[in-house]
Amino acid sequence: MKARIKFRKYGALRFIGHLDVMRFFQKVMRRADIPIAFTGGFSPHMIMSFASPLGIGLASEGEYFDIELTRPINSEEAVRRMNEACVEGIEVLSFRQIREEKKMTGMTILAGADYLVSGCEALPGDWKERFRDFMAQTEIKVIKQTKRSEKEVDIRPLIFRWKIRENEIFLQVAAGSSQNLKPDLVMETFCRFLDIPDEVRFGYCRLEMYAFGEDGKTLVTLESLGWNMEGEEKDEAQDSDREN
Repeated sequence: MKARIKFRKYGALRFIGHLDVMRFFQKVMRRADIPIAFTGGFSPHMIMSFASPLGIGLASEGEYFDIELTRPINSEEAVRRMNEACVEGIEVLSFRQIREEKKMTGMTILAGADYLVSGCEALPGDWKERFRDFMAQTEIKVIKQTKRSEKEVDIRPLIFRWKIRENEIFLQVAAGSSQNLKPDLVMETFCRFLDIPDEVRFGYCRLEMYAFGEDGKTLVTLESLGWNMEGEEKDEAQDSDREN
């Protein structure tokens, strides 16, 4: 049985790295008594995989990781227990059962992500008009580093949606193993478009992560691909009510 957990990461904890987040949730699983499954062998470890590691310094309202369970557990109870074991800076938002296929893990199906970019006040006063011009281009070419060399790529098709929200920029970009665009690359390229040094320090918050729906085109949240579990705790409570 597999489950998908959604959480938010904010405040000072946005500065801890991915490995620390993994270790944190391993402790939360033990303290919350979540029936997580372990691998076999001489060095068993919790079966846990994150959809996409979050960069240091980034906040998020929509992070995900998948686990395997040894038995059902009530979703609301699991969220309550985990939040009791958490600290300020990480909050569990949902705990949902997902399909069993390996190809349905968040890491495998991830296709897009929403980001909110702040710090635009440091840009020239006409930045909103210039950003519209920037996004109106049919191509936005950049040089991307690979493991062996560098190549020129067009990132415009990887920006699915965008919107100016007062002094912030909303971006929906490609994410995943096949295509991936980080919001900082978009903003660095925009600074070069403005012909200003790319020394502006933007803030980034990941809002949500998506997979493609059944039609292969529409983006749906990773959370929506799961369903709440009733689990043993709820069943026991119902039995107690019936006895009374």
